[in-house]
Amino acid sequence: QVQLVESGGGVVQDGGSLRLSCVASGFNFSEYAMRWYRQAPGKEREFVAAIGSRISGETVYYGDSVKGRFTISRDNAKATVYLQMNSLKPEDTAVYYCNARHQIVTSREYWGQGTQVTVSS
Repeated sequence: QVQLVESGGGVVQDGGSLRLSCVASGFNFSEYAMRWYRQAPGKEREFVAAIGSRISGETVYYGDSVKGRFTISRDNAKATVYLQMNSLKPEDTAVYYCNARHQIVTSREYWGQGTQVTVSS
């Protein structure tokens, strides 16, 4: 059974930090590019960060709104992807979702259930 389980969300003050984790199971994690998305109330889902599969060199990409503040990383041995979030702002408040998409067969795509991040001013 495929699962993506996010954790690490919570309430933090403006300027604070959080580290999100997403543990994968039920598929070959190293073959999948991993992404973080977020969705704030009343807004569309927004791309946050991505890291390529092991074979693709684990290239990273960031959305413009988080560049320089967030860092995505992965541990293939633990089948886990992380999102280190620093200098958090109230506008970062959202539900953060983990996404896995196979590097070749892109129809193989999975989502986690999301974790709430709230940044208070």
